[in-house]
Amino acid sequence: MDTSKLINATVKNAFEALQKGDREAWSSLFTADAELYDDGNLRDLKAFNSHAIGHERFTSIDKVENDGKDIYGQLHSDQWGDFKTYFKFHIDDTGKIYRLDIGQAE
Repeated sequence: MDTSKLINATVKNAFEALQKGDREAWSSLFTADAELYDDGNLRDLKAFNSHAIGHERFTSIDKVENDGKDIYGQLHSDQWGDFKTYFKFHIDDTGKIYRLDIGQAE
């Protein structure tokens, strides 16, 4: 998969950790009080990390926007199957993710 569109270092590291199923590397990129929103609904990030990392991965990157912080593409979930999705990373001045918005894309 072509990851050259991933121009933000934090996002690229998060993407690679997600693809590898590396929970430790993924979790290390987030602030202690980071929030996760799934289709606009607040979810438990720690629960997501436990259930999704290692079981969900992108199968394609369709587009990247917002200075490399928003990824749109196809996702495979062992539980939910294949669908179009977005991951929108909000990154603080230290390079840590303080909010992640995920959801189904059109």
